[in-house]
Amino acid sequence: MNILIKRLLALSAVAIFITFQACSPKQGPDKVFINGTVYTVDAENSTTQAVAVKGGMITAVGSTEEISKLVGKNTKIIDLLGRAMTPGFIESHAHLMGIGYNKLELDLMYVKTYDELVEKVAEAVDKAAPGQWITGRGWHQDKWIEKPKVMENGFQTHDQMSAVSPDNPVYLRHASGHASFANAKAMELAGVNRLSIESLSGDVEGGEIIKDKLGNPTGVFTERASSLVGKLVPAETEERAEQALEMAIQELLEKGITSFHDAGSGQAFIDRLLRFKEQGKLKVRQYVMLTGRQPELLEEWYKKGPMVDPDHMVTVRSIKLNCDGALGPRGAWLLEEYTDRPDHFGHETLPIETVNEVSEKALASGFQVCSHAIGDRANREILDRYEASFKKYPNINSKDVRFRIEHAQHLNGDDIARFGEMGIIAAMQAVHMSSDRPWAIDRLGKARIEEGAYVWQKLLQSGAKIINGTDAPVEPVDPLPSFFASVARKTLKGLPEGGFEPDQSMSRDEALRSFTLDAAFGEFDEDFKGSIEVGKAADFTVFDKNIMTVPEMEILDTKVAMTIIAGEIMYDSGK
Repeated sequence: MNILIKRLLALSAVAIFITFQACSPKQGPDKVFINGTVYTVDAENSTTQAVAVKGGMITAVGSTEEISKLVGKNTKIIDLLGRAMTPGFIESHAHLMGIGYNKLELDLMYVKTYDELVEKVAEAVDKAAPGQWITGRGWHQDKWIEKPKVMENGFQTHDQMSAVSPDNPVYLRHASGHASFANAKAMELAGVNRLSIESLSGDVEGGEIIKDKLGNPTGVFTERASSLVGKLVPAETEERAEQALEMAIQELLEKGITSFHDAGSGQAFIDRLLRFKEQGKLKVRQYVMLTGRQPELLEEWYKKGPMVDPDHMVTVRSIKLNCDGALGPRGAWLLEEYTDRPDHFGHETLPIETVNEVSEKALASGFQVCSHAIGDRANREILDRYEASFKKYPNINSKDVRFRIEHAQHLNGDDIARFGEMGIIAAMQAVHMSSDRPWAIDRLGKARIEEGAYVWQKLLQSGAKIINGTDAPVEPVDPLPSFFASVARKTLKGLPEGGFEPDQSMSRDEALRSFTLDAAFGEFDEDFKGSIEVGKAADFTVFDKNIMTVPEMEILDTKVAMTIIAGEIMYDSGK
């Protein structure tokens, strides 16, 4: 009898609960975004108006009318006011700490002349104590509107800068990160002078100390030679590193970036990210490449394997190798000599056999390899070594491991199809075309430029995926100039009319994919993010203009209106 009564009471309680649920207002999604122009980047490349979100995930996509019917009593309604919403933009290759430190040091990215650079150094010296290091980044001699009167091998000399900083060592990194500029005081501390240069030659293999006609150092160091002075710069404190990281994260949010591929860092950086995640300060999703400059670090990670975050906030499953230099300082490794510097082919910045060794260990332990290659020689060497490594693991499909070449800027025509054939991802930064193409032709000549420089359509037609980015702080982390360059192939001033090699431009749909779904593919996360579809993360970027339809030059005037990650509005311009 007692059992029967208990069952009846239980049934009554269920009935009361069901009745209460039926009578109470529906809960509905957490948020709905309505009245927008929503570019989904789904299989049909569909465009719609509204999205519903619950628990950080997309639960419905459709018209404003359809999504409005789902609204419950606790649903927050965000009116997009007709603005364009895309999947959250993914930065596929940049340097997070560099973005932050750029805000704490001399930012030379917008310096237009050598005189202006010297003026900035002089201002910093006035504020510094004697002996304090002056550091900065961003100068690029080929972007100056006026060349210095004295130049050696295409670079300025230190004399003018040294005159305003006699008691403070100065170390300024090139915008590309592949050269540096030091004053007399810094070179004195490093023991670099006309008499010591020859004895230092063994220390700068894979780089160069630029000298004047008398053999004196000019203050410019390329590639690995930069370490002669760079190693003397005082190490950063953890307090300052955390400040830089906070500033970098805020910059990403303001630029509409919801995920970030960090192109080569060590364990301290990973630990910092994990600490920020635990403290709720990380905000932007991170995909980290382990730096190949620390072999002992790689050995530790081979043993424990990739760290794939179930929360999709901090994932470590790739390795970055730096295999050549940049085109600006003539460090990119070429098959034929530089057009504007005969008998010079650039630099192999690590023993190229390292690519074989790392690739084989990565395949055995589940890591992706991402190799920096700008010149056609570097790209060919890496493709050859990837191919050799794949042959040692015949049971592995090369397209499944998604090895990447970072930059892939200048290719020999014979190598382009190999990207698609082997499934090698081309992680390119289209904005480099806008910045570099006007002077790159001097480095490579017309024939090489037309054959294989910034050849987006040739790569796409090979079946390769292109993933886009900025390489910040080499360029500003704003993705819109890179989106513009992808489709216009012009400088950011809109020149030339018709664009450089316009047959290689991307469509706007292709450019959007390169920043969203294909970028997610580049980090093995395309099933979780990269398109606006039910069951995926509610990561969105909202723009104040429709970048898919406005005239090309208006793309550069477009601003981010909102950045949404896991359904949370992390940045709102308020406009």
